[in-house]
Amino acid sequence: MQARFGISIPPVASALPDVIDMAVAADADGLDLVAIQDHPYNAQFGDAFAVIGACLAATGRVSLYPGVANLPLRTPSMIAKQAATFDLLSGGRFELGLGAGAFESGVVAMGGPARKGRAALMALAEGIAIIRAEWRPGQLVSVVGTEYTVQGIEGGPAPAHAIGIWLGAMGPHALDLIGSAADGWVAPLPNWMPWEQWADANARIDAVARSVGRDPRTITRLAALPGVVSDRPLHPNPRGSDPIHGSPEEWAELIVRLARDAGFDTFVYWPPGFDVDQVQRFARQVVPLARKLLGDC
Repeated sequence: MQARFGISIPPVASALPDVIDMAVAADADGLDLVAIQDHPYNAQFGDAFAVIGACLAATGRVSLYPGVANLPLRTPSMIAKQAATFDLLSGGRFELGLGAGAFESGVVAMGGPARKGRAALMALAEGIAIIRAEWRPGQLVSVVGTEYTVQGIEGGPAPAHAIGIWLGAMGPHALDLIGSAADGWVAPLPNWMPWEQWADANARIDAVARSVGRDPRTITRLAALPGVVSDRPLHPNPRGSDPIHGSPEEWAELIVRLARDAGFDTFVYWPPGFDVDQVQRFARQVVPLARKLLGDC
């Protein structure tokens, strides 16, 4: 399999130079992706999309994506415009992580809508339809929904490449939406959904994809892997909800298990703090071992 590897970075306003350094390190050491977390209601965070633009300007090869964009606080029409612009400016190095908003209280406090359950799911489905329609220049966009309605706006600009729309979600109906309409699944952190549950979630996505005539292999699966790349062995009997504190060999073995047994193809490391050394350890020690083991599978 052709696995991809990346890192996730919080856009802490007091550490923005460190954020850029982390992205540059990922770029220099051959990682494929950098995610910038999007929690606009967090007073310590800068704007994720502004930070993505700065990281794209500072790098030349790695792709960036919001992990994941907060749809309730960012209208789909503007997300489409921003995504296409980032992609054009970077020569095709932008992907779109999208979510319904993890913390409803924060969304509401910022003036966003209070959406739960079916309403949140409908907003995601309608948002995907609007975003994709607006990436088709020369066509009028008309999407009439219960949460979003866009009528008569002309599509465009088109992005530089076919941007993937990757949903960050964990509920069963949201997983169904991924199988039927999205380009990828951004799995939640293990403290939200333990690793042991990821295989069943991917199986559900696969089943829905097949039911609507899609090839499940075209849907990207991104595993969130928090922890530390250590010189010491992994603590005995780790739980699937725990961060990983293990050697490069143990990290690589875990990645292979997630690829082989749970169906993941993309592995996003969440390093502790703003530690360039940890990014380099992951890129230089874990990734080559994982690629070798995956090649031997």
